[in-house]
Amino acid sequence: MRRDPGEIALPRLALPGARLRTLRPRLALARPVYGLAALAAVFAGSLAVVAFAAAEPSALVPHSRFAFPGWLAGPLRGLLAHLITNPQTLRYGFSVVVLAMMLAYGIALASVRMLSMRTIAIAVVALHAVLLLSPPLQLTDLFSYLGYARLGELHRLNPYTQVIALARRDPVYGLTSWRNMPSPYGPMFTLATYPLALVPLPVAYWVLKTATVLASLGFIALVWRCARQLGHDPRFAVLFVAANPIFLIYELGGFHNDVFMLVPAMASISLLLDRRDRWSGAALMLAVSIKFTAVLLLPFMLLAARPAQRRVRLLTGVAIAAVPLVVASIATFGSAAVNLSNQSTLLTPFSVPNLVGLVLGVGGGTPALLRVARVAVVVVIAVLVGRRRDWLTGAGWATLALLCSLAWLVPWYVVWLLPLAALGTSIRLRRATLAFAVFVMLSFIPATTMVLNNAGVRLMTTSVDRASAARQVRLER
Repeated sequence: MRRDPGEIALPRLALPGARLRTLRPRLALARPVYGLAALAAVFAGSLAVVAFAAAEPSALVPHSRFAFPGWLAGPLRGLLAHLITNPQTLRYGFSVVVLAMMLAYGIALASVRMLSMRTIAIAVVALHAVLLLSPPLQLTDLFSYLGYARLGELHRLNPYTQVIALARRDPVYGLTSWRNMPSPYGPMFTLATYPLALVPLPVAYWVLKTATVLASLGFIALVWRCARQLGHDPRFAVLFVAANPIFLIYELGGFHNDVFMLVPAMASISLLLDRRDRWSGAALMLAVSIKFTAVLLLPFMLLAARPAQRRVRLLTGVAIAAVPLVVASIATFGSAAVNLSNQSTLLTPFSVPNLVGLVLGVGGGTPALLRVARVAVVVVIAVLVGRRRDWLTGAGWATLALLCSLAWLVPWYVVWLLPLAALGTSIRLRRATLAFAVFVMLSFIPATTMVLNNAGVRLMTTSVDRASAARQVRLER
């Protein structure tokens, strides 16, 4: 029987050669105009956020009230200047736009069968192009990347044992936030940023922004490739990841470095599907050296690599790649380990451990509760591996469990989960991912805090919360 080109083919098992079955989305909008209008709404929302962020100093761009030069604002500077002068109105407006983008994203997913791959690709490229013009949104991590690079290359200080506050006269200092925290980033990412310290700060800023956008496009291309390898309709997988407002506004618009980890991580999945196991292991090791989170893929990739000879080849690739990566790290940074302890002790108000701790009446995200959460993640991984089902779905559930265990939960971490949910076979995982994305977005948009404050609701009031807030202030000074 001839297959409808709009159908989404999903394998029963995410393994090469697995038997396929066809699955239609239960909710589908049958006219292309709905999907096109939804994509246009996502683009318009992104453009509006970028235009207002670039227009003038505002809460959308941290520290912009202290310094907002033209090279930071970008070519859209002044376009919508003075259109909204009330900071509270701007915060509410930003929140409404992001929520509207999330609604449009849902409509686009529901009508994906009516959209061509060419249309989706054009939309993805257009979204990346407009976000390239934006100053970093909401947080200042991009300047932390440059700050650690300059700390090591120009000031000859180890970014894993020293802090940006020691270089107060550096022009990047005033644009950073985490000034008293050693680098929490992977050694290969930090090492790769060192050459940026040799060029003027505005040049380094635009080079890193451009590299982030290009890496993001590479990541999306790999999602497309993996979907094709698995027998999925790549339109759904690409749209599920690339049109998500969290990915667009918080990951891409914030120019966070997760995409640099996701490129080798997705490459390792693609290589495994091609049965190029050693190269797959090597790519995974590179991803881990950029951001340690990628190690979560390893037990599930071992599950997928059958028979045992493939597992040996996979681990051989990991070991072979680890040697030069470790040597390069030790030669540059010594034996200093990546600093994850500070962030692991900080709390965000809506992190799951903090909310659970408040509901249970134990005082929020206490150290004991966080230890229980970490143990629970290990148990979840063990159970998922033991069930020996779809390995991409298992990796997705494990990643969701990890996100739910984090004391410091920020929106762009959801990007770790999106490709796994898009490529796995579980509808429940996709629904859980979308629900979690909505929850995280609601917890992070300014309107939520403003509404709760007006209602007299305070989440960060326990002794644990106050201690976390005090630590954050010390790290930011």
